[in-house]
Amino acid sequence: MWISGKWADYELLDCSGGEKLERWGKYLLVRPDPQAIWDTPKTHPGWRKPDARYARSASGGGQWEKNSLPESWQVGYGDLTFNIKPMNFKHTGLFPEQAVNWDYIAGRIKAAGRPVSVLNLFAYTGGATVAAAAAGAAVCHVDAARGMVAWARENAKASGLEDRPVRWIVDDCAKFIDREIRRGRRYDAIIMDPPSYGRGPSGEVWKLEDDLYAFVSLCAGALSDDPLFAVINAYTTGLSPSVLTYIAETVFSKRFGGRAESGELGLPVTESGLVLPCGATCRWER
Repeated sequence: MWISGKWADYELLDCSGGEKLERWGKYLLVRPDPQAIWDTPKTHPGWRKPDARYARSASGGGQWEKNSLPESWQVGYGDLTFNIKPMNFKHTGLFPEQAVNWDYIAGRIKAAGRPVSVLNLFAYTGGATVAAAAAGAAVCHVDAARGMVAWARENAKASGLEDRPVRWIVDDCAKFIDREIRRGRRYDAIIMDPPSYGRGPSGEVWKLEDDLYAFVSLCAGALSDDPLFAVINAYTTGLSPSVLTYIAETVFSKRFGGRAESGELGLPVTESGLVLPCGATCRWER
């Protein structure tokens, strides 16, 4: 398991009964978490009066119940700064477990000793984009949601990276990749965080279990002749990390050599000393 244990502005205080108690900067949030199926005592005082709680509705969805929470605030990770905004379906605009991947991405870029171009797909609010740009890479950030791309640009500006070479693209990731390949544009590294399920602008249905292999195969055509790495994230419940290794070895290693390694991402839990699993990641490198 790869554990994101270097945070100062984020802390997973406790988790139990399908919820987690978190500190984001100075604010305490309670949010649902399907992995926390145990029912241990909620002894931390933050459970009784958090700054906000996301309460699920019996009919689906849910809403934030706020006590003393601003519309947005900032948290830092090393030299990076991110804007946090409670939004629909429990999200805050950042996945703190991804910090261990940001460190990996930055390390690989800095160790390359040459200019590096990175393609970040399904790039959301740009955690990996900001980390790659801060490490010195030229980045192409692609997401189909215009609001998420605007948020990512805010994060880059907050981190003092607004002048770095980042292309901000609002587009369907598969269609964008296809055009890049036809244009002959190639990248030294690819990062992807595809959703478990989604619909395209013309009603196309994306289901990760059905479409991931073909998408990764397509992405291989956008890698340069001397690629550095690829990172595949998956939050689909029940998907084994070994599946991601098999896909990466079959697609990337067959074409470029190298090897893939996969594992769960995790966040340390202060109250118990255990680690909460938070999805899977595959790292392929040549």
